[in-house]
Amino acid sequence: MLRLTPQELTLDAAPANATLPRRTLAGVALQYGVEAVVSDGQKVRFEPGSLPLEGKKPKMYLNHDSTSPIGLVISRELVGDTVLFEARISETRLGDEALQLAKDGVLDSVSVGILPVEFSFDEAGTMIVTKADWQELSLLPFGAFEAAKVERVAASIHQNEDEVVLNSKQDPEQEVEKMETETPQIVEAAAVHTVYAQPRKLRLPSTSEYIASYVRGGADFAQMNANIKQAVVEAAPGVAPYINTESTPGILPEIITGSVYDGLNPVRPFVTAIGTRAMPTQGATFRRPKITTRPVVQQQSAQFDTLNASTVVVSNNDISKLSFGTYVTVSEQDLDFSDPASIDIILNQLAIAYGQATDNYAIDTCHAAISQTSSVADTAVGADWVAAIYEGARQISTDSNYLPTHMFVTPASWKALASSVDDQNRPVFPFVGAPNLMGQNAAGNSSATSWNGNPLGLVLVVDRHAPGSFMGHAAGPAAGFEFYEQQKGAISVEVPATMGRTIAFRGYAAGFMADATKFVKFV
Repeated sequence: MLRLTPQELTLDAAPANATLPRRTLAGVALQYGVEAVVSDGQKVRFEPGSLPLEGKKPKMYLNHDSTSPIGLVISRELVGDTVLFEARISETRLGDEALQLAKDGVLDSVSVGILPVEFSFDEAGTMIVTKADWQELSLLPFGAFEAAKVERVAASIHQNEDEVVLNSKQDPEQEVEKMETETPQIVEAAAVHTVYAQPRKLRLPSTSEYIASYVRGGADFAQMNANIKQAVVEAAPGVAPYINTESTPGILPEIITGSVYDGLNPVRPFVTAIGTRAMPTQGATFRRPKITTRPVVQQQSAQFDTLNASTVVVSNNDISKLSFGTYVTVSEQDLDFSDPASIDIILNQLAIAYGQATDNYAIDTCHAAISQTSSVADTAVGADWVAAIYEGARQISTDSNYLPTHMFVTPASWKALASSVDDQNRPVFPFVGAPNLMGQNAAGNSSATSWNGNPLGLVLVVDRHAPGSFMGHAAGPAAGFEFYEQQKGAISVEVPATMGRTIAFRGYAAGFMADATKFVKFV
């Protein structure tokens, strides 16, 4: 899913003076033709008409978190090159907080979350989206585009105030009674008893008090634990047992903070770089035509001499569809009782597993079909890398009249490439923003905080699934390798006999090496 990188925006909130409850947000969701950056660093531009304005309504989330829904987008409208939206916020605790934060100007921007359906890449590597499935719109402190902001907040919630009776008459005798005071009772000295120090009786906190103290945290929560630990109960003479958390497990709640942590970045670097082509829906295989014999033109020996005959051969290449998928079986109890809902976590993990498997298949298939090589080692110095890249470019251009566009490397090769230096220990590919001395006559740049780079002008793609590093012409209509995919998505089946549900995520994919001469391995 594409989730756009936020940028700073502004908010204009309407006054909350309505007589009936209104819980809506309205503003700009996206502007066509403007370049933005998604969460994995990929540049993307939406073409006019790429977002649907009809059909299933996108959900409204906080910070692209599916476990934090706050409402539904109820209206979508195109004005010029701008997509406007209106969202209804649900009457939940999270929805109330979101409305209040929007009114205060804290959450004043939005960002769309989409699944690209039809897209391509330009020469600069920017993804051009022409059709997308708009799944959600998130409320954020910062928006995705310069124009993506909340323009109107209708968050006035009607409340009934207590009635106040003015100028009411009161009985004068009642007023006198209120003013009367009791005469203090005189206590004789003989009636006074000595009061001895008594052990303090402990009142254990209720569950709600404990949770409230935990949420406040800091000194408040520390003091509560200290009071419980140090207080004693009244018992037999000489016995004062301490009470700690081990003594009160029945009133200590299990508190989960934040969303479930996932340490895997769910990106498909190779597939994202080369693009996905639509797979035909019919048949177990499909054909891809390819020119295998081209005409050969020779000089005419003399006037009226017969020219040499030529021919053109277009061969058929059968491509088989491969199936990818996995499933889990979950109990109804786990689906019903879990919070955050386990179904969202499971579906997300199944989709990530599918994406990683198809990316691994695609890059392995491409690498296995490459026969041309250029020698370089992971321990090579800067001059060796430069020579190896240009040798690969020479081979590609000699065979096809095309030049390479991408460089696909393993993490080990990326480290060696980015850290290579010249004979004066200056980085050959200095990091972006390096001082002028390091960046003079740079052959490209790199950064340890990003996989993006452009060694000798090539688009750098780092993929942990790569069996080896290679370069090639992988963009545009003449791309040497093609990847076809039809995502079937998630499906679930109830299992009444065991009170369970089987959930699967699946799809079809196929790789086709159209022209291996457009690629060179680094060996």
